[in-house]
Amino acid sequence: MVTDGPRDGLRERSKARRREAILRSAYRLFAERGFDATTIADIAEAAEVSPRTVTLYFPSKLDLALARSDALAERLGTALRERREGWLTLDALEHWLREEITHRSDLDDLSERMFELNPQIRAVSNGRLAEVVQEGARLFAEESGSAPDSFGPRMVATTAAAIVAELCHDPEKADIDGAMAFLRAGAATLLPAMPDAEVAPGA
Repeated sequence: MVTDGPRDGLRERSKARRREAILRSAYRLFAERGFDATTIADIAEAAEVSPRTVTLYFPSKLDLALARSDALAERLGTALRERREGWLTLDALEHWLREEITHRSDLDDLSERMFELNPQIRAVSNGRLAEVVQEGARLFAEESGSAPDSFGPRMVATTAAAIVAELCHDPEKADIDGAMAFLRAGAATLLPAMPDAEVAPGA
């Protein structure tokens, strides 16, 4: 079957705009009224779509609330697994952090406002992000020759998760240089076999 390229592109852009409108409406309402007090019908009305359209894009309110942070966690996992040849896990983490903060959008700021009013949702988001970073413990272990469940890799991963959550939630105060220096120093202490980084990947 031959498809109409420009028409398909227009359809995808329309879907992307509708999805963003739903997210914006949801995050604004969650920030104003609270997560529990906001209904799918409220979100649909604010986004000028039907409740069915909302649930086609996002099956539940929690899926809506975590859409941006889940996408961020997925990008982090990809960055760690598919890091550039010659980079250590911490190099990939640093590069990812710089990219995320550089390309932050106003929708991310709106998402953060939502998290501020709904700490229970932030806790779920941080937990999912921590799960991704914990996968990095295996990579840290490989780089240092340690067992994946040993103390060093687990502590490095836990510290990395806390740094990621802090920097991504408060980018205006982000000190990536200081945070990564702290993390690298800790890794060097806990994982003495960790090789030295080649070049700082921030450029």
